[in-house]
This record gives sequence, C-alpha cells and structure tokens, in this order.
Amino acid sequence: MKIFAFVCGLAFGFGLLISGMTDPVKVLGFLNIAGPWDPSLMLVMISAVVVALPMMQLASRREKALLGDTIAFPPRFGITGKLLLGSAIFGVGWGLDGLCPGPSLASLGAFTWQEGVFFLTMIAGMLGHESWQRASQSARAHAPAAGTS
Repeated sequence: MKIFAFVCGLAFGFGLLISGMTDPVKVLGFLNIAGPWDPSLMLVMISAVVVALPMMQLASRREKALLGDTIAFPPRFGITGKLLLGSAIFGVGWGLDGLCPGPSLASLGAFTWQEGVFFLTMIAGMLGHESWQRASQSARAHAPAAGTS
C-alpha cells in the first residue's frame, strides 16, 4: 500500500512540475489579476476539479477505499471563521511567495536557499498550529463547566 501512495505522490509532483505550479513567477502571474494576468494555471485547476470530482462522488458512497483503507471525510461542512482565517493566511502566503505546500515540496529539488527557507517556515507554521490546537484543546478540557462555581 505504501508503494501505491509513493507512486501517487510521485505522479502528483511530476504534475506540479509539468504544469508550472512550481514556478513562483508563473504562479504570481496567475494571481496578479490587476497586471499582466497569466490564465494558464486556470486550466490546471479546472483539470484537477474535472478529475477529482467524479472520484470524490464515488468515494463518498463507499466506506472503504479500493486498497482497503477507511475513507474519512471532514466531519463538518460549511464556512466557519477558522476556514476563512486559514484560507486568508494560505492566500497571503501563496501571493507573497508563489508557492503552496505541494509545489514547495516539489521545488526542494532545485536546492535554492529561498525554497529551503520557505519550506522550513511552512513546517514551522504547521507545527505552531498543531501546538496551538493541542494547547487550546487541553485548556478546554481542564476549564470548569459553564454555570459551575
């Protein structure tokens, strides 16, 4: 099963490279709708949706994946404050650097210090968020119940 995950990850990485998603200049050209906009990455996004949507529909009707793993979807749907905040942080980071997590990982092969700094700060942000989540869950678990004194 791990080999299948590896092959899928490798295919995803090659797709990012071929599509230009690992080129920050190209990504920033796509995000710059006020200047010389480059719409070519829109085709990448549309293609991803076209490929993923039928598979997601199929997966939503199953309990187990084809290789036997349990299929887990997020327990909540809808727009929340956390979703909006996370999307805004992601968008600002993407707009500042032109990379997001997948392309950042694929770009590490370029061995530039900029890619290394971006990747390390991204990991630090993920670990910081995880620590914050655990601390807030622990604080809620140890807080007195509402209405008690």
